[in-house]
Amino acid sequence: MKWRTSEEFAPLMLVVSGSEKYKLVATLFQAAEMLTVGWPIDDGEEYLIAIKACRNAIHGEIPAQDARAALIRAADEAGIPVITVH
Repeated sequence: MKWRTSEEFAPLMLVVSGSEKYKLVATLFQAAEMLTVGWPIDDGEEYLIAIKACRNAIHGEIPAQDARAALIRAADEAGIPVITVH
């Protein structure tokens, strides 16, 4: 099994409520953790796609950037602003 590494995932920031207003997501594992721990909705279509995309990217089945794009769409669906570099 080929595990993906962080250099394949372009970092982004999620603007969330709570004590830590900005959450840096720099790896596939951090993306998966953000989606599974404390995500504001757990039944949105983009959310479910992002969960699957992170899993597939971690296992090397799809490019890490596809999972990143899915995370951005899930954040948009949940009303979470995203700060990206590109």
